Amino acid sequence: MVQQQPTKTIDLALQGGGSHGALTWGVLDRILEDGRLEISGISGTSAGAMNAVVLAQGFHQGGREGARESLAAFWRAVSEAARFSPVQNTWWNRLTGDFNLNRSPGYLFFENLTRLFSPYELNPLDINPLRDLVSSTVDFDQVNSCELPKIFVTATNVRNGQARVFTQPHLSVETIMASACLPSVYQAVEIDGEAYWDGGYIGNPALHPLVDQTSCRDLVIVQINPMIRNELPRTGREILNRLNEINFNASLIKDLRAIQLLHRLIEAEGLETERYRDMRIHLIHADEELQGLDSSSKLNAEWDFISYLYERGRALAERWLEENYDGLGVRSTFDLDALFADPLRPVGGPEQSSRNGSAE
Repeated sequence: MVQQQPTKTIDLALQGGGSHGALTWGVLDRILEDGRLEISGISGTSAGAMNAVVLAQGFHQGGREGARESLAAFWRAVSEAARFSPVQNTWWNRLTGDFNLNRSPGYLFFENLTRLFSPYELNPLDINPLRDLVSSTVDFDQVNSCELPKIFVTATNVRNGQARVFTQPHLSVETIMASACLPSVYQAVEIDGEAYWDGGYIGNPALHPLVDQTSCRDLVIVQINPMIRNELPRTGREILNRLNEINFNASLIKDLRAIQLLHRLIEAEGLETERYRDMRIHLIHADEELQGLDSSSKLNAEWDFISYLYERGRALAERWLEENYDGLGVRSTFDLDALFADPLRPVGGPEQSSRNGSAE
């Protein structure tokens, strides 16, 4: 039976991944609906950052139900805006339930065009429909007034290659656009005289703000870029797709490795956990759900696809809550040692008690 008051506190780390962020929407919707978890902080990149600020706005206005309504309205607006995009799925793909856009004439045209010309050449006026969408749907005064959850948004500094993390009260349309700025599609976003690209290159999502700047020790990562591909990529498109996934998981893997080493140091040296914060790690991942999708589907914002991802996200969160809720506040339910011991075994494989990384 769902309890009315939250009994456990978590931080959330939300990956970016274009329209695949609708899967994260489903996860967030189920967590908010459950009512037993209080969200202390959210670190998000790109689509994860958008989910984070939309949730914060809704939560500030109307609590959990306000956050759910705000997220639903945002993703509906995303889909409505996509109706006018020149990048559309083919009628055959729609009939067969294939959400990838790799046969879409519009997608193929723009993909080849962006390999030949930069956004400064193709779009000198820097027209960005996504900026207009975020500006019209997110009230950043509400976001910056939200005390909990604390929001952290990551972008990549083009000049020095370092991550910059933005938080309240300095979140804005520009910081979100910086976090979502794919350099082949958009001009770099300038903030305080510095240029920024997508935060996924350096922190997807960044974990250190949640470790350093919140008191919560239970960190739940929502991963929407598959860690594992069972089939070896052989075609040019398959290789590019896999490179995209590896690139956008690389920073997360580095952060998880650092946390694993910290765990070992604490155990070996008997360090005070009050000072070195032995984090409890939890993972909600969609490796299986996304196996049939490639990177082109990240630009597919048709409502049927958004709804499909949302339902998959809710189902993932439902299963994760059933299998791992009791471990929150007690232990990690994701086995970092198992992840790094055998890089060929799928994350959350048979050695763990659930597909989402539950460990006894």
